[in-house]
Amino acid sequence: MNKLFSRRSFVSTSIATFATALLPNALLALTESSAKRLVDSVVADVNKVINSGRSESAMLKDFERIFVRYGDVNIMARYVLGVDARSASPAQLRQFTDAFQGYIARKYGRRFREFIGGEVIVRDARKIRAGYEVRSTVKLRGEAPFEVTFLVSDKSGSDKFFNMFIEGVNMLLTERTEIGAMLDARGGDLNRLIADLR
Repeated sequence: MNKLFSRRSFVSTSIATFATALLPNALLALTESSAKRLVDSVVADVNKVINSGRSESAMLKDFERIFVRYGDVNIMARYVLGVDARSASPAQLRQFTDAFQGYIARKYGRRFREFIGGEVIVRDARKIRAGYEVRSTVKLRGEAPFEVTFLVSDKSGSDKFFNMFIEGVNMLLTERTEIGAMLDARGGDLNRLIADLR
């Protein structure tokens, strides 16, 4: 009886361990609290950089690292590129993604100086079809508070944000329009766009 129990216990444990290795998302699914925790970490890291007193170029590199760490950059880059992502080679997609993350870090990172002396309060989260929507309020000196909403998912294998709404404006949709216009202005030449984004 003990041998049978030991064998069953061993087999069950082995299967559970194997399943955990193969299906981490199923066993460690995104929750409301983990989505909020992710946004709390983003806010804390951004504040740390803002208050570091480092040069702008150093801060922009830090912001890019934060974007890569917490953002689902691959998904965002493909969405922003739109239908052109389908005809791009794997090498072009990698290069575009790399150029895109630097472009986003510089574009939005320069605006973060406005946050010095301000406060970002993570308020609540609610379930949506793609994951969770996490709402925060930004309070800047001399300005009315405004809302920034993060969309968080674990579809890529770990908890990441994949979009932001700043005062109701969809960041990804805005960037898709702008990147599309930039690509059109270069006659659809993705390699030229990549070079210019860098």
